[in-house]
Amino acid sequence: MPIIEVNHLTKEYQLGHITSLKENVLNVLRRLSRRPIHEREKFKALDDVTFHVEEGEVVGIIGHNGAGKSTLLKHLANISKPTKGNVIVRGSVAPLIEVGAGVNPELTGRENIFLNGSILGMPKKVIQQKLDEIIAFSELEQFIDTPVKRYSSGMAVKLGFSIATSIEADILIVDEVLAVGDIAFQRKCINRMETLIKNEGRTVLIVGHNVRQLERMCSRMILLRQGQVELDGTPGQVSKLFFDESTAKSQSQLQQQAQTKSRKGPEEVEVREIELASCQEINGVKSVPLFSDLNFRIKLYCRHAIKNAEINIGLHNAEMIFVAKASSLMQADPVDLAAGENIIEVTIPGISLSPGPYGLGIGVYDWSRRPLGGGTNLITLSIDVKPEHLPQLPEGTLTYLPVTWNFATREKHEQYRSFHNTYNWV
Repeated sequence: MPIIEVNHLTKEYQLGHITSLKENVLNVLRRLSRRPIHEREKFKALDDVTFHVEEGEVVGIIGHNGAGKSTLLKHLANISKPTKGNVIVRGSVAPLIEVGAGVNPELTGRENIFLNGSILGMPKKVIQQKLDEIIAFSELEQFIDTPVKRYSSGMAVKLGFSIATSIEADILIVDEVLAVGDIAFQRKCINRMETLIKNEGRTVLIVGHNVRQLERMCSRMILLRQGQVELDGTPGQVSKLFFDESTAKSQSQLQQQAQTKSRKGPEEVEVREIELASCQEINGVKSVPLFSDLNFRIKLYCRHAIKNAEINIGLHNAEMIFVAKASSLMQADPVDLAAGENIIEVTIPGISLSPGPYGLGIGVYDWSRRPLGGGTNLITLSIDVKPEHLPQLPEGTLTYLPVTWNFATREKHEQYRSFHNTYNWV
């Protein structure tokens, strides 16, 4: 039996301002006279959402802003009531929604631990037993007896996260809380979540915008779009669809940014044309097979001759994070670019990035690494693989290692196997 059941869940909100007393009185009179009531426009934050979660599953929920992610979690945590449908939760719930919102600024950190722990259902004896652990994890030992109103916002959120994750509940509901505090504390938060998932077998529903992080942590992902479930499947399938949509959505924005940039004044080096060979064009996007060679032909226009130039080329994902870069200095001496048009040919052998959409970025620099021109997302391409080969590829990675496997048996009747990895770096 599923530990969570969401059956045809619909949540509607009314748009516009709150009705005045006069409007309320008029509506009452209209009801009495059986005349139509002037109702405000309604917005469906969730529209007929249905899915089940088994015990021990870790489910990531992703989607663009306004897709209904937080609204869904609030129904699972029994914070909000549905307009239609129902939610069945079998087990205790620890909601990590708006962490730190319940911290009282007038109380000390220690007093807030007891207050919030009690609100979240922890007996005082259990809070006392976990007190030192909570304080140590929050890294607030020095300030624990100081009123929270003197804390920074990051310190208050640290305290709230430490309290919430100490609760022993069957189901953990997490909403955008893995970006808590500084980088070191974020790493601690992720480790704490992984401990709860792997060692304690908690059922977890987690919302976040760091899709790569969720892809690594979750066993299943759900993509919401305008309040509806667009895809419920494996992390690799769902994240690929999300990135495909994100790329298409941001393409026009990036073009507008490029036009705005060009109006600010001409650069010393302008990328005028990029030709991508050995590819197919599907729905306007250049498609390149995984592990094939990428051949670029780039036309640069220089407004004056440039001595000892450096040219960088890179591929970035939909999150605008460069996953691979190369510099002309890695294999050759600085190049001289003539005034006018220059043609550069680039070959990337055996592209091994994980399937999905990527943008091409180019940067041109002088001898002092002063930027002369270039840009990101100059063209969009997609690394594709045949559907029958997808199960052979490991998930949760940005690139694949070029590895040669050699398996050898020492003796026929011995259960012995060794392997040797040879890395053919290009």
